[in-house]
Amino acid sequence: MDLGISGRKAIICASSRGLGKGCAMALAEAGCEIVVNGRDEAVLAATAEEIRSKTGAKVTAVVADVSTPEGQKALLAACPDPDILVNNNGGPPRKDFRELTRAAMIEGVTQNMVTPIELIQAVIDGMAERGFGRIVNITSLSVYMPIEGLDLSSGARAGLTAFLAGVCRTVADRNVTINNILPGKMDTDRLRGGIRFGAAQAGTTEEQEADRQAQAIPARRFGNPEEFGNACAFLCSTHAGYITGANLTVDGGLYTSAF
Repeated sequence: MDLGISGRKAIICASSRGLGKGCAMALAEAGCEIVVNGRDEAVLAATAEEIRSKTGAKVTAVVADVSTPEGQKALLAACPDPDILVNNNGGPPRKDFRELTRAAMIEGVTQNMVTPIELIQAVIDGMAERGFGRIVNITSLSVYMPIEGLDLSSGARAGLTAFLAGVCRTVADRNVTINNILPGKMDTDRLRGGIRFGAAQAGTTEEQEADRQAQAIPARRFGNPEEFGNACAFLCSTHAGYITGANLTVDGGLYTSAF
C-alpha cells in the first residue's frame, strides 16, 4: 500500500534502537525524510547508516537527550517544520513505588509526559497551518494494564493520554491527528531486562521465563519492532486522516477487553 507520505519530513524520538528504530525504518521505507535520535552516538550512527542503506532515504542523526530543552532544540533545528512527529522515550526503571523519591517521580513524569507535550507544542501549529500533521505517541499497554514496578511509567503515560485526548480534537479539522500506540510484550532490550528479572525472581532460566511469558499471550509470541513500526507508519499515512484520539494496542491480544 502506498501510504501517501513520500517526501514528508518526520522526527522520530529515541529511535536508535527498539520500537523507535522500527518506526523510523517503516517511515523511511514509506519515502519520508527522517530525523533519528538517541544518546549513544555510535549506536545512533549505525542505525542511521542501516536505514540509509536499506531504504535510500535521507536520514539525519541527532545525538541528544530528548527530555532536555537542549535536546529538543537540536531535533527541531534539524527539522524545523516536521509533518510527522513520533514521540518516544525510555521509561523509569522497575521499582517498588515505596522507593520512589520526589526527584525520581518528577523525572519520570518529565520523560514520559512533559517531554512529548513540549514537542507537540512546538510543532502542532505549523502542522495545522500547512494542513497536514501526524503525531504518534508510543506509550505502553500498562496504560490499560498495570505492570508491577512500572507504576511511575504507567502513570505518566496515562497522564499524557488524558492530556492529549482533548488537544487532538482541536486540530482534527486541520488534518492533524494525534494517536497513541500501546505496545505489549515486544522483543526489545526492555523486555529482555524484564525477562531476566522474572527469571531471577522465579529461580528459572531466561529461556524458561521467556517461554512462560510468551505462552501467556494469545498470539503465543512476542511482537517485533518491524510490525510495530508498520502500524505506526499507517497512523502517519494519508489513509489515517479520520483516526484521532485513538489508543492502538499492539499486543498479540494480551489485553482482554470487548471494547
